[in-house]
Amino acid sequence: MLNYEHQPADTPYRSQHAIFVGEQSRQPLDLVDDLPEAILTRPISLRAFDATGEMVDADLAAGSELRPIITRFFDRPDVAYLHAHYARRGCYAAKIVRA
Repeated sequence: MLNYEHQPADTPYRSQHAIFVGEQSRQPLDLVDDLPEAILTRPISLRAFDATGEMVDADLAAGSELRPIITRFFDRPDVAYLHAHYARRGCYAAKIVRA
């Protein structure tokens, strides 16, 4: 486990938090049109940010129910990217961007 600045924007939402890195990890996971098992099996806090780093929306759901929420957020023209956090402890899980 280590600390990572996942939200460097100069806004009140600037943030760093704990992340877990597996001992065998060698490079970041980069998926297209998919979500990793670690997200699909846990409650997730999903946060939508605009291009300046301001949070414009958020939702909480089981990881298996995130796809329609991701689509709804990205249907908004003001949403630039999403952050997923593990809901129970708040650890940063992933940045989600439009493919």
